[in-house]
Amino acid sequence: MASIDKEALARLAKLSRIEYDPSEEAKLIADLGAILDHFKELQGVDTSDVPPMTGGTDLRGVLRADDARESTNRGAGTEAFPKSKDGFLEVPAVFE
Repeated sequence: MASIDKEALARLAKLSRIEYDPSEEAKLIADLGAILDHFKELQGVDTSDVPPMTGGTDLRGVLRADDARESTNRGAGTEAFPKSKDGFLEVPAVFE
């Protein structure tokens, strides 16, 4: 089992801002040790013939084409805005 002790558990809890009940300490140490042991086991798996992945799918171009088109709602909603002029919203200047 991987070496997780009370001090390591306390440090991890502090870093992750997690509070735990001291009565759960032994179970948490055992669970974290088992997780680390699993990662040690995975490190021993030969992945030399596995091509690297850059994402979770091989799909490409899944988004629609970005076609230019005429807006059909220009000026809509300007009546609900405090200030508007010629179908555009007037906002206070950001820079002087």
